[in-house]
Amino acid sequence: MGRWLGNGAVQALLVVVGLVWITPLAGLLLSSLRSAQDNASSGWWTALAGPAQLSFDNYTQLLGNAGITQAFWNTVLISVPATALVIVLAALAGYAFAWLDFPGRDWIFLLVVALLVVPVQVGLLPVAKLFGQLGLFGTIPGVVLFHVAYGLPFAIFLLRNYFADIPREMLEAARMDGGSEWRIFTRLVLPVGRPAIASLAIFQFLWVWNDMLVALLFADSSSQPLTVALQSQVRQFGSNIDVLAPGAFLSLVVPVVVFFAFQRHFVQGVMAGSVK
Repeated sequence: MGRWLGNGAVQALLVVVGLVWITPLAGLLLSSLRSAQDNASSGWWTALAGPAQLSFDNYTQLLGNAGITQAFWNTVLISVPATALVIVLAALAGYAFAWLDFPGRDWIFLLVVALLVVPVQVGLLPVAKLFGQLGLFGTIPGVVLFHVAYGLPFAIFLLRNYFADIPREMLEAARMDGGSEWRIFTRLVLPVGRPAIASLAIFQFLWVWNDMLVALLFADSSSQPLTVALQSQVRQFGSNIDVLAPGAFLSLVVPVVVFFAFQRHFVQGVMAGSVK
């Protein structure tokens, strides 16, 4: 009986926590479906009693806004390559640090780990000056390269620790069967490391998609992502909730979909990659 009550209390607490977390999302969704007049005259919760006030007019207007739609595609063009490049480079480096012998391997890995403590703000101005000399400042490739550079230390650390836990006997057996290092990496290590790679993809994608600091400095008006475009809407028009609410929900729903698509790998990959 006591155990049942304990489980019930835990479940009730989880329900309360879930409601607390989902309430802002529900409020944002309902606000995005209401007109500016309705949002100005009453709270979003009134839509629960009067669903007739809900419509997709705000989203129709939003998708007709060339600046917002361009910013959305800019966000995709920044987030997808920045995530893919980090995964590919970190997987290659993680395998090398875990299973290949080369001079200075441990010292180089320690240097990579040390880079984890370097804050993003330290590199903003030096990298901006370098990108200006290279012609990358204000471009999408420049923003992607910055995210890749600052995402690699954590990604290499995560995947190296995960790959290092693979039993040595598996790799030795593959080498005895004539498998090359590339074949072992692609046919053995990558499938085994799928949980860690999935969790890394979630971390990197969410960080890049929701970033505004790097984009404010490195992206111009033609390459700015959705976060910067929405911020400029606030500065220009103040409380234009009919634009900001659907734009913010559109910016939010994509990371939520990505997270739930990979969430079954999330806990397993993080725990295995961060603890040796």
